[in-house]
Amino acid sequence: MTPSRRALLAAAIGTGAGAAATAAGLAPAVAAPAAPAADWQLRWSPSARDVGLRAFETLEDDRANSHPAAKPHIFAEGDNFRFQMHTVDRDTSTDRQRHEVTGLRNGDSFLKWQKGQTWRVTYRMFLPGTLKATTSFTHIMQMKQPGAGSAPIVVQSLRRVDGKQTIELKIFEQDILVGRTDLAPLHDKWTDVDFQIKIGDGSSGSVRWILKSGGTTVVDKSRSGVDTFLADRVRPKWGIYRSLGDSSGSLQNTYMLLTGMRGYQLVPSAQA
Repeated sequence: MTPSRRALLAAAIGTGAGAAATAAGLAPAVAAPAAPAADWQLRWSPSARDVGLRAFETLEDDRANSHPAAKPHIFAEGDNFRFQMHTVDRDTSTDRQRHEVTGLRNGDSFLKWQKGQTWRVTYRMFLPGTLKATTSFTHIMQMKQPGAGSAPIVVQSLRRVDGKQTIELKIFEQDILVGRTDLAPLHDKWTDVDFQIKIGDGSSGSVRWILKSGGTTVVDKSRSGVDTFLADRVRPKWGIYRSLGDSSGSLQNTYMLLTGMRGYQLVPSAQA
């Protein structure tokens, strides 16, 4: 019997594709190995009440000492981290204001987000009606390379679009809008934030941004094929960082609260 006849006979009696290939004298196809399962591993879960600002790697509270009478502008208040901003506050660059914290600290060490890794931060934020969107930049979360002078990688911002107040997430350098939604319904209430980033150079990075209010998802947007790495590592920042160039009259004395902050790393299940 020829090899082709043997293959047909094997298939006819139900021995399957692999057996038919063997009967024909051919090596059976080998299935590609499945990708290893991965899980979110909790790496950071500070309590504002217990550790205060030691939860963060660095603190940028009125770096220019422009308003010493109001210090501290960033502090723990019960279970919340509070960021206060006054219209008289100035950063070292006097055309803007900045009170921010950076990084995720655990005791005497801090977490380093490296290229090729995937990280996630979740938290609740309270945005009062006095923290308005502006015609120029108002960032309340950034992903950056540590060190002075580098541009942001990702920004979560309060921006006026055609006169309307919005909250948005952008890949900064490429000016890619990941998602945007109305800000007004989120004022004066707690909003749940879930931000995920795969750190990759060129087109190997990705982000996902989820906001929930009152148990309802108001935005859930993802973007892949984007650049989420500059050099060294990625470090998150939170706070109020805004330009004085607003033309809508939206700059007021204001504040922001963050609570329930968590940091997770995506790792293979065997390491979780």
